[in-house]
Amino acid sequence: MRNKIVSPIGDDWEALRETLLTPEERAETDIRIALLGEIISARQANGLTQKELEVVSGVKQPVIARLERGSTDPQLSTLIKVLTALGKTLYIGDIKQGQV
Repeated sequence: MRNKIVSPIGDDWEALRETLLTPEERAETDIRIALLGEIISARQANGLTQKELEVVSGVKQPVIARLERGSTDPQLSTLIKVLTALGKTLYIGDIKQGQV
């Protein structure tokens, strides 16, 4: 039987997340994850590589890679170019507590 590895941050990510992040930071993180996930899913569903998405969106492949990794804070115009090329739009609606 293997010993259970105990993480120094504990087992409950949600409890830790509530401790470390403000409600505003949690909301921002949730929106960012949802948006990036949608971009990646849409690109893959359209059968596009990042390089092919560069051609149809006008956004350079390294920028798309950083966007998909979440390692950049893209300009709104960049997001719109990528979303439009994927047949998506950016919708602004009400955020209900616990939902994005």
